[in-house]
Parts: sequence; structure tokens; C-alpha cells
Amino acid sequence: MQNYENYNKSFISGEWTKGFSERSYDITNPYDHSVIASVPLATARQLEETFEIANRAQKEWAKSTVDERKVVLQRAADYLKENRDEIVSVISRETGGSVLKGNVELHLTLEFLEESIKYTGEVNTVREVPEVNGKLNHIHRLPLGVIASISPFNFPMNLSMRTIAPAIALGNSVVHKPDIQVGLSGGVIIAKAFEHAGLPKGVLNMMLTDIDEIGDGMLDNRHSKLISFTGSTAVGRHIGGIAGKNLKRVALELGGNSPFVVLSDADVDRAVDAAIFGKFIHQGQICMIINRLIVHKDKYEEFVQKFVEKASALPYGDTSDPKTVIGPLANEKQMEKALKFVKEAKLAGVTVALEGKQVGNVLTPYVFMNVDNASSLAQSELFAPIAPIIKAESDEEAIKLANDTDHGLSSAIFTSDLERGEELALQVDAGMTHINDQTVNDAPNIPFGGTKASGLGRFGNPWVVDEFTVTKWVSVQTKYREFPF
Repeated sequence: MQNYENYNKSFISGEWTKGFSERSYDITNPYDHSVIASVPLATARQLEETFEIANRAQKEWAKSTVDERKVVLQRAADYLKENRDEIVSVISRETGGSVLKGNVELHLTLEFLEESIKYTGEVNTVREVPEVNGKLNHIHRLPLGVIASISPFNFPMNLSMRTIAPAIALGNSVVHKPDIQVGLSGGVIIAKAFEHAGLPKGVLNMMLTDIDEIGDGMLDNRHSKLISFTGSTAVGRHIGGIAGKNLKRVALELGGNSPFVVLSDADVDRAVDAAIFGKFIHQGQICMIINRLIVHKDKYEEFVQKFVEKASALPYGDTSDPKTVIGPLANEKQMEKALKFVKEAKLAGVTVALEGKQVGNVLTPYVFMNVDNASSLAQSELFAPIAPIIKAESDEEAIKLANDTDHGLSSAIFTSDLERGEELALQVDAGMTHINDQTVNDAPNIPFGGTKASGLGRFGNPWVVDEFTVTKWVSVQTKYREFPF
């Protein structure tokens, strides 16, 4: 047993280091509020020193061989596999996720980690451009440097590893700050895996702290060459502003308002099955969750009836029970936001097709029908088990409604005509569109990312290689060059 609850410290330069703040933070189970671990927070001074450590360590790690990087990454993956049951338990207790969600998250984490092994050879490479007029041109791909990584509370382990694994694979070092609410699954377990793997000191540093302690220290440090952030659009805009001012790269995966479009020729039963999963997995607390269900008028009544029937039967409660689907929201603030959306929709006269209820920190599914796509309910990222269903008069209007949002992360289209479905998919202004599936999909070998207010940059092999490396042109003049003066 690893007893991750006992590791309540930051991981700095290969050492488990107590935070120097006078403040501490209790990581709790969002279902029953029991304390999992109490964490002394790292300070801004410690963070600043950690960036210095990471900068020095990166200079040496950049010289590592492909085989050295492969071995470290494979050993880290082996560690996660060997401790699977305990890790899934921590994920479930810390995030309020179901056992299914915990297993899915660990599976995705391993996929990103194992995929990164495949592109360890993409760095410290040289490509030769044909010689012209006695000039030999070499194009080098080099590590970028220190990566600042900030991950969220909902899927903390895989959304952390999505940055950490490629950064390490490509010769970079990392200063990583998980959301303190999920510091174990978002930080401690990952640090333990790379400690076990023999990663040199200072290449991965994990800070258990919060914004009140460090302010913008993760963003404006002179050593960070790229800020990788997954979270809200509002925070993403703040990060983008600081990064722009300091001419830093960013990889921003932000909020979503993902549409699930059911066309006039769709199989309603299959669409409902997909929609139930894509709306209610992890209580709707996923950036690419189905946020709006847009259904052609010919399928609308049947879809609503069957969707409500299934939603009302979803088991809810304690996620330690493997049968539970709807667990707690992440914290009381998230519950307050969700209930505010419900209250405002009711006051606006929106029809309630399924009345939910609050049970402690669990919110059972709410379904609203005949929702106006321009309403606050439809235009807000809900991050809760609240499903607004919108009627479209035609397939063309359905696509138009799908695009009528500031966001563009994921999307889905249900249709019996696959060729037409793909044509329409290209009309949806989103980074990803899934035909005859739901919106929550991720893989390590696809270009994951959004458009509009949903972010900048792309994860996934090989796109992340460009994000986390720099190219340099070195020319060699092999023949004397005549100059005009």
C-alpha cells in the first residue's frame, strides 16, 4: 500500500518538501466532507526557487538520450499499473467520481503516458535543407525549456499527465500545480510515479499550493517558456493576457458549450443512450460534456420522453458504491452555481421535464425542455447534471443553433446518413465533432483542442510535439560569399 494520504507535501528537486505557509488546506471527500489529507501550502518564495531548480535541471535533461527518456516514462507507467486499485480509490474519493470514472481517468492517464514514449525521438533532431549557393542549412528541433503546468479539479490525473508526459518526453522540465482540492490524484500520485521511475531531480516539480499564496507566480516567472492550463475561459483569458505581455507560449484548454445534435433521420434510441452518458458522466463536470441537446422537431417528443425516462433512473449517492452514476459535485460553490441555474430557468418560465433534487452535495438530474438557445441556461457552461433540450425546426437550423455560442470545444451529430453527417460536421465551429457518438472523447493520438473561447493549441501526438519544442535554423557557409559592399 502506498498510502498516498500521507504524502501531503510538495515534490521539489526530487524531495518531498513541506510547504512553508502558515496556512494549510484540507483535501476532503466531496460526498461526506471527510478529510483525506491536510496539506501545508507551499509559498511564493518556494515556487520561485522551484522554477530556478527546474531551469537548471532542464539544461541537463535536454541532453538525455532517447533511451533514457523512454525508460523513465515506461517505469512511470508500470508504477501506475501496479498500484491501480489504490489509485482508482483515491481518484474516486478525492474528485467525487464514480468507480467507472476513476478507471476511465487512470486508463486515459496511461494512454497519454505510453503514447509519449513513441515521440521521445522527435527532439534533438536535425533536418537538412538542400544547399543553395554554398549555404548548408540544418533545422534543429530542441526542447522548449521549463513548462508551467496548471490542472483542474474534474479529471486531475489525466489532464495533468497530458502536459507532464510530453514535456518530459521532449526534454523539458515541469513545474506543476494541480488544483489543491485534488492534490493527491492531480499531483502526488504523478510525482510518486516519476520518483519511482528514477527521473532526475528537478525535472518534475509538483507544488501543493493555492492562488492566495502564489498569485500569478505560475504565469509570470521568467523561466517558464510555456503555460499549459486546463480550466475556465475566464481564467484562460487572464493567463493569455499575462502570457502575451511576457511573450510566452500557451496551451489553453478552456470551457465548453458542447452541442449534441439529433437530426431528422437519427435513431432516437441510440441517440438517447449516447446522450445520457455524455451528459451525466461525472455529474456533467467535464469541459467537453454535452451542454446543449439540440433535437429536430420530428424526433423531439420521442427523444425527450426517452431521455427523461433514462435520466430519472440513474443511481445516485455515494461513489464508493460501484453502481452509483451520479455522485457529488466538486464542492459547495459548484452546487450553489448549479442551483442558481435551475432557479433562474424556472423564474424565466422554462419547462421542467424532470425535476431534480439536492441530496447533500449530490444533485440528481434536471431536464429542461423547449429551451431557447439564446437563454442564459443554454449559453452558460453548466458543469452540473442539468440538461437543456432545444427544438430545431430543420437540420440546417440545428447546425446553426449548434454554432450559436462563444465556445467551440467538442460537439456531436446523430444521423443515419454518415456521408452527410461528415459534411455537416465540417460546418460545426468546434475543434472536435463526433458522428453518432457523444461529445466526451479523448485520445493521445488526435489533435485535442477547441476554437473560439474554448482555447488555443492542440494536445496529442504529433501536434503536441510542435507545441512543446522549438525549431532552430543553423546555416553553414561552405563557399566564400561575395557581398555587395
